[in-house]
This record gives sequence, C-alpha cells and structure tokens, in this order.
Amino acid sequence: MMKPGNRNSRVNISPSRQDGMTEFDRKVEEASTRFNRSVANIAETLEKETAQLVAYLNDEVVPAVRTHSSKALRTAAGKLSEFADFLETQRKGS
Repeated sequence: MMKPGNRNSRVNISPSRQDGMTEFDRKVEEASTRFNRSVANIAETLEKETAQLVAYLNDEVVPAVRTHSSKALRTAAGKLSEFADFLETQRKGS
C-alpha cells in the first residue's frame, strides 16, 4: 500500500485513457486544420475582392470624379465671372 504524499508513487494511465488523449489530440489537430483552411480561404477572398474594389475605383470612380470635378470648376468659374461683372456694375453705378 502507498502512503499519501509519497513522491515515488506513479499514476498509471490505462491504455484506454491514453487512446482517449490521442483521439483528443487528433480532434484538436483536425479542428486546427479546418480553422487554418477557413482563415486561408477568407484571406484569399479578401485579396480578390480588394483587387476588384481597387480596379473599380480606378476604372469607374476616379474618371467620374474627375469629370464631375471639372464640370463643377467650370460652373464655379462661370458664377465667379458673373459675380465679378455684378460687382463692377455696382461700383460704376455708385
């Protein structure tokens, strides 16, 4: 019989307990592999969608902004010219 607190005592793990640990380890490894695969798929999808977004911005948005910006500048220039004419007529009329 072993005495409590005996440092030389060993805990015997039955073979079925050892198999359970290897089964647990295998399940953890499979879950880790599935998780890593999911992360890799998500990263790949993000890379593709980011490339598509950049292409869309460069091909569609930037030209439209440039077109509308130049139109807005021309409109503003016309209004400023009209305002300058108005100021000149006001000054001459005073």
